[in-house]
Amino acid sequence: MQTETFQTITKPSTGLFKDKGSKFIAYAQPVGSIDEITKHIERIKKEHHSARHYCWAYRIGFRGEEYRVQDDGEPVNSAGKPILGQIDAFSLTQVLIVVVRYFGGTLLGVGGLIQAYKQASKDALDSANISTQHIPYPITISCTYEHYPHLMNILSGNNCTISNEEYNNTRCKIDCEVDKTTLTLLEREKNLYTSLKIKLS
Repeated sequence: MQTETFQTITKPSTGLFKDKGSKFIAYAQPVGSIDEITKHIERIKKEHHSARHYCWAYRIGFRGEEYRVQDDGEPVNSAGKPILGQIDAFSLTQVLIVVVRYFGGTLLGVGGLIQAYKQASKDALDSANISTQHIPYPITISCTYEHYPHLMNILSGNNCTISNEEYNNTRCKIDCEVDKTTLTLLEREKNLYTSLKIKLS
């Protein structure tokens, strides 16, 4: 049975690890799309333009189905993979972690790098605000004005985010996101609407 909740961080957090002169600064960021991820990575690169490496990992999708890692010139699997390992250790999704490395002049070896990127990422997530959230189901509901108050009462009393409402002479249309429990309730209350469209990806 698939879970109907996911864990993520609610705001950015940072972590720091130092070893033999090298400094590893981790930036954990809540994200929801590849476009967001790209913008955050580019912003951090500009802020730390003199750093040696910008290694990162992300996991997105409400069930964590999409991920990617980047070693950015470090030995293969010595940076991106341990960063992702911490995202998974905290059971998170919708999260990007970028670790910026300032080289201190002493080589750390593959084992030392794995530990450094892991600890910097862990430090960022240890200080993060982690939240359990409901997986949203995007839906569009069309209803008459007679049923609108009752329908809005259901939506306002549950986990619902309304993004748009449109009105004409006879009915109104509501675009929103609801959790699975609310969706099941709406499917039972068929007398409240003239159409219900579930826009599942």
